[in-house]
Amino acid sequence: MKKTLRFLTIVLMAISVTFVSCKKSSVDNNTDSSAELATHSDDQSRFDNESDAVANDANAAIENFAAFEGRELNTLLLPCDATVTLDSTATLRRITIIYNGTNCSGTRTRTGKVELTMPLGQRFRDAGAVVTTTITNLKITRIADNKSITINGVHTITNVTGGRLIGLGNPGAPAIIHDIASPGLTVTFDNGTVRSWQVAKRRTFSYSSGIVITTVGTHTDGGTSNIAEWGTNRFGNPFVTVFTQPLVIRQDCGFRLVSGEVSHQRLAGTSVVTFGLDSTGAPTTCPGIGGHYYFKLVWTGANGIVRTFILPY
Repeated sequence: MKKTLRFLTIVLMAISVTFVSCKKSSVDNNTDSSAELATHSDDQSRFDNESDAVANDANAAIENFAAFEGRELNTLLLPCDATVTLDSTATLRRITIIYNGTNCSGTRTRTGKVELTMPLGQRFRDAGAVVTTTITNLKITRIADNKSITINGVHTITNVTGGRLIGLGNPGAPAIIHDIASPGLTVTFDNGTVRSWQVAKRRTFSYSSGIVITTVGTHTDGGTSNIAEWGTNRFGNPFVTVFTQPLVIRQDCGFRLVSGEVSHQRLAGTSVVTFGLDSTGAPTTCPGIGGHYYFKLVWTGANGIVRTFILPY
């Protein structure tokens, strides 16, 4: 039971990885491109983390209300910076999450609203059940630099396999798969630029010495597969973000992002970001309490010039 209850923290977790912009150099004609790639990497990381955080909060809210989940006991913790209410209409169950701007994570604040709706005839524990998530003016402000992004739009969460996340710690419990998809979430960046980004991801929840979340991209465009997000970046350039290796978060490593690789493509250059490394850029085991993982960002310009950054997260 203790192992099961430790899952409570996961629904409130989001991995925040900040990428460093490159300083301008009058000697290097590729600086603008590399700076754009670094800024875009930061934008994509924040968007990906915060859309996952909404999905985590949705999971917590759904499992907290028997009307949605179809169970008897309320055991999961709700978001620490929000109020959550349940109501139903003649055809829909609805959960409303209102974020109040409390800095309970230590890294960012959130304001805005998320509504979860599901037909009365479904329970989210059922295979194929779909929850529609409507995000309204969700503004996330990073404490470190006071920069913000604001997300609006709709995505769906499909419980592909069925099952309840709270039961993963039980002996022999099967993995649970959730698909997250959106035809277009509007993102407003801190400079006022507004763009539309599409999402297609699969999150597999399993148990191995604790909860393990493995995320892959599920969209294919031409010869490019494993795309998780795509659209136009703040600079007006089209992009695709490919999860070239699944992103893995492990409970037994403090719910840290322990491995994975992301590639940002179709821009002026290509950047590949690898996670779960030590300070030399080699794969590593759990760093321990207070320790750091490192990511390696390798930027390759159109003319073949390569820049490499290794930074902690």
